Amino acid sequence: MEGQDLHTVVEQALAQVAAAPDRAALEHIRVQLLGKSGAVTAQLKSLGKLSAAERPAAGQRINEAKRTLTEAIERRRTQLQQTELDSELAAGRIDVTLPGRGQEPGGLHPVTKVRARIEALFRQVGFHVVEGPEVEDEFHNFEALNIPASHPARAMHDTFYFPDGRLLRTHTSPVQIRAMRATPPPLRIIAPGRVYRCDSDMTHTPMFHQVEGLVIDENISLANLKAMLHGFMEQFFERSLRMRLRASYFPFTEPSAEVDIECVFCNGAGCRVCKHSGWIEVLGCGMVHSHVLQAVGIDAERWTGYAFGVGIERLAMLRYGVNDLRLFFENDLRFLRQFRTG
Repeated sequence: MEGQDLHTVVEQALAQVAAAPDRAALEHIRVQLLGKSGAVTAQLKSLGKLSAAERPAAGQRINEAKRTLTEAIERRRTQLQQTELDSELAAGRIDVTLPGRGQEPGGLHPVTKVRARIEALFRQVGFHVVEGPEVEDEFHNFEALNIPASHPARAMHDTFYFPDGRLLRTHTSPVQIRAMRATPPPLRIIAPGRVYRCDSDMTHTPMFHQVEGLVIDENISLANLKAMLHGFMEQFFERSLRMRLRASYFPFTEPSAEVDIECVFCNGAGCRVCKHSGWIEVLGCGMVHSHVLQAVGIDAERWTGYAFGVGIERLAMLRYGVNDLRLFFENDLRFLRQFRTG
């Protein structure tokens, strides 16, 4: 190819490059010119047909043409990228002065709503809300609650331990221990918060919320406990409910009891939820064990008290008719939108 022919090819190629409408078209032009089978590449391959005297000058012209085209292609690619970016920015431009579209009112999480309701009801009858650390030691979480290292109840808690021996609290009872050590009786508190256990299924999660209550005073009896819990349950569910206590066992209370209420779904008639018994178990309770009082330095001869504990998610499931605990933690907006009001 003569120099003039190469010059013509370059001029035509530069015009094509300048007119390329997008990066795909530009890439097609590059391949036609500089690819393995491209026009300029073919000229480099044809140098072997020239005489030894002609090759240096011809090779220099072809390399200059290749460099010129490569630079032109890169400049055009940069221009096209900028043009595409400008188009995207223009298409996505937002007029912040326009009124909002599709705004929806927010709402509290159902567990948060239930916790707030529990706290409000207990405050009305003189309880104070107290909190404590979620990372605990074995003394506050177990030993002060009459659960020594050899106690079989330790295995029931499926505890998350840290390498230094501390643990994620398995209940909010350690808050009661801290409160009793910090404040002399009489004492009337509830301790809501997150607790952790190695468990996960339809009715258990590794992290859940619990509220525990404690009353320490003179002449406190199981009758006081039953009356308080019965009143709370009726206020919480906003209806008259039958309630019963069944003998049970907890290391930190004696005597201990499980609390059942009349099924809120069938009014005690019997249904699938209550397994056709008419009753639903809701919490555990009992009179504070004398060993617990001794562990925190309270005179068990003068002072008595009761304690109880209930899962907040458990009450939320009953109040809202939810049959799977995991729904509270999956952040499905279709589920959560149901609780914006009420």
